[in-house]
Amino acid sequence: MEILGIDVGGSGIKGAIINTNTGVLTSERHRIPTPVPATPDAVAMCIKELNEYFNWKGAVGCGFPTPQHHGKCLSGGNLHKTWDGVQIDALFKAATGNDFTVVNDADAAGLAEVTFGAGNNVPGTVITITLGTGIGSGLFLDGKLLPNTEFGHLLYKNGDIYEKYAADSIRKKEDLSYKSWGKRLNKYFNHLQLLLSPDLIIIGGGASKKLHKFQDQINVNFPIVAAESQNNAGIIGAALAAKEHIT
Repeated sequence: MEILGIDVGGSGIKGAIINTNTGVLTSERHRIPTPVPATPDAVAMCIKELNEYFNWKGAVGCGFPTPQHHGKCLSGGNLHKTWDGVQIDALFKAATGNDFTVVNDADAAGLAEVTFGAGNNVPGTVITITLGTGIGSGLFLDGKLLPNTEFGHLLYKNGDIYEKYAADSIRKKEDLSYKSWGKRLNKYFNHLQLLLSPDLIIIGGGASKKLHKFQDQINVNFPIVAAESQNNAGIIGAALAAKEHIT
């Protein structure tokens, strides 16, 4: 079954047609810069543009970078405050005419890795962490998704959250070396270790390609690996979520 997968990020909106039986992209990936400001109407027009680029008619899966429940946005996340309360799937359907299944972007990346990638057939507690504009998380127990975690919002200190301390965007903003950033991530992963005792953490997002640059700074009791589908994980997982919704 082929489904269009879309991954909405803080800097780019990417899409591709996915063979959901194999996880393979059956089209080239197409990317559109995330509009500034990333208001609901502006992002919906980008989603429409992606649909038209692929001339797509049918089910669409979409990974979305905000807290959400059953397709309804619970906050603006890193996009725009006006997303709060928006029914995302309905907005995108109105823009394109296609049925949308919307999931948290890190949950989508995790679905791809647990189904086809580094988390496939790994028992126990597996956490996917996407390091990008923010910190996204996906939590799996014996391959089953426990949706809508927001581990990037764990408190660091003085009321600040880890997302504002250790996201890849913070590394760039503060011009941190990978060694310095790795030390920050070490604090974060040790916090996750204390709370959840994971069996595996999979790093997704753009930072998945740079894991070797900061991995030596992280000292935890579980393996940390890069997502095998790297920056395509969110697209693949979004399509898988749509497949689960319609089958």
